[in-house]
Amino acid sequence: MNDQATNVADFPSNPEAAHVPLLLVADPDERVGHELVLAMAESGVEVTISGDGAEALLRIGALHPDIVLLAANIPGVDPVTFVRAVRASMSIPVIVGVGTDDADQAVKALAAGANVCIARPYRLHELLPLIQGIRAEGGPAEAASPILRCGNIALDPITHVVRRDGQVVRMPLREFELLHYLMVNAERVISREQIQQHVWKTNKLITNTINVHIRRLREKLGDDQDNPRIILTVRGIGYRLTTGEEPAAR
Repeated sequence: MNDQATNVADFPSNPEAAHVPLLLVADPDERVGHELVLAMAESGVEVTISGDGAEALLRIGALHPDIVLLAANIPGVDPVTFVRAVRASMSIPVIVGVGTDDADQAVKALAAGANVCIARPYRLHELLPLIQGIRAEGGPAEAASPILRCGNIALDPITHVVRRDGQVVRMPLREFELLHYLMVNAERVISREQIQQHVWKTNKLITNTINVHIRRLREKLGDDQDNPRIILTVRGIGYRLTTGEEPAAR
């Protein structure tokens, strides 16, 4: 084992659990796996990689990893079958990495017993706290999930759950990412250019696409399309998410 991987300073010093956590990464992209090997080693996590779902299930049975990170587009076995196979014999936490087209798979995987979903491509500042907060005998730690709140809206960036007045609001990944970006920048005016760069990762003009997603978010959050009080339109610039009661700019 690499000496780097023996540093467990980032994990609780429980003598009974003083072993190097093993993360099994099931992902068809080899670059993802190798990047995680290097990144996780610095935080005291050993990584084993599999590019095929069927092979990953065999490794889980042989290695009994502490956590599984499953890409929703893994070949060989669909995510729902994969999660059910794991749950049939063990309680290892399963994190599902979902892309922009994987929203339906994510919902089904959660229903099958996956612990949480996380955006893929992975962002280490989101993934690492989640892994650190998970234990084989439990689920994600409360402290590992920095929930954002604006008025009656709560958004958990780790579990990808949005609640309005305590009730879960289901939305596709792109809408979630847009809402997340607006909530992180609450009470700030965000331009359409900033949104397309940070949420869509493009410099191409996609004004109509953004407008459609804003309308959908307003509808799901109970905002008034004609006189919004949550996601305000700042004419000629972009949008501002607020918790106040002022009317939208005209």
